[in-house]
Amino acid sequence: MDINGALLSGRLAHLGLIRFRGPDAQSFLQGQVSNDTRRLAEGRTVLCAYSSPQGRVLAVLRLFPHSSGVLAVLPRELIAPTLERLRKFVLRAKVQLEDASEEFSVVGQHAAVTLTSAGLDVPAETGGFRERDGIGVARGAVHDPNRHWVVGPAAHLSERGLAGDSLAAGQIEHDWRLADIRAGLPQVYAATSEMFVAQMLNLDLLDGISFTKGCYTGQEIIARTQHLGRIKRRMHRLALPAGDWTLGQALRLPDGRAGRLTELAQIGEQFESLAVLTRPENAEPDSAGAATSAAIAATELPLPYAVKYS
Repeated sequence: MDINGALLSGRLAHLGLIRFRGPDAQSFLQGQVSNDTRRLAEGRTVLCAYSSPQGRVLAVLRLFPHSSGVLAVLPRELIAPTLERLRKFVLRAKVQLEDASEEFSVVGQHAAVTLTSAGLDVPAETGGFRERDGIGVARGAVHDPNRHWVVGPAAHLSERGLAGDSLAAGQIEHDWRLADIRAGLPQVYAATSEMFVAQMLNLDLLDGISFTKGCYTGQEIIARTQHLGRIKRRMHRLALPAGDWTLGQALRLPDGRAGRLTELAQIGEQFESLAVLTRPENAEPDSAGAATSAAIAATELPLPYAVKYS
C-alpha cells in the first residue's frame, strides 16, 4: 500500500503464463479443467481448477482468450510441473503448450481510468475480456469488479506505463494478494498443490466449476462431492495475530474448527489470510490434520459472497 493506504498496481512478477496454441487448444482445455472453456469464445475469462485424477487441485488457472492463443495465468512456481502434467494428455490433439512468462507479463491494475488513459479497451461487463494491440484487459468478477488483469508483451506494457516500479515489485505482489484475500479468490502454490478438492477452495461459489460440461480430469470426484452433499471443508477469511505463518500450515481455531492456510498477507504486525476449515458442526481439534497445539486467536472476517456447505 502507498502512504494513503491505496493498493499499488503494476507487474505481478510472481505470476506466469502458459500459452495454448493450435486448432484444438480450447477443446484440449475442455477435457482438463473444471470450467466450460467454450465461454472463451464469448470474450469471457474463465476461472477454473486443474486437478489430479483424484480430484485434488494442482493449480488454479485464470484463462484469457488472447489472439496469440489461450493464456493461463498461475503462480510461476507451478508453471513447470503444470506443463509437465498437461503434456502427458496432448496425444494427437493439435495443440502446443509453452511457458510464455518471458514473452508476456501479467499486470494488476486497480484503476480502470489508468487503462483507458493508456489507450486500452476496458470491459464493461464483469468477467469480460477485451484486447487491443496485443494487450488484453480482463475485468474482475461480480464481487470483485474494480480490479483488472492485464496481459501482453512485456515491452508494450512498459511503453504504456503499466508495468509499475520494479523496486516496488514485492509491495505490488503483497497488495494484489491482499486484494485476492479480501475478494475471497483462492490460489494454490507449490506448498498447497494437491491438498484440496475444488469446492474446498469455494470455486463452485465463484463460477469456477461447470457441472454440465461433461468429463474432464478429476470430474468424477468433484461431481460426487457436489451431488452427494459431502462438502465438509470450505475456505474462510481470517485475521491472524503476529506469528511465523506459512502457506499450507495447519491451524486450529478456538471453536474447534481446524484447517490449513492457503493465502497470507501481512498488515502491520498482524496478517489477513484465507484458510480451508472444517464445517462448524464437524469441528474437532485434529479433524483437518492440525497439530495438537493450542488454538490460535484468529478472528473470522467477512467475504463478499456467502459460504455454503450444501
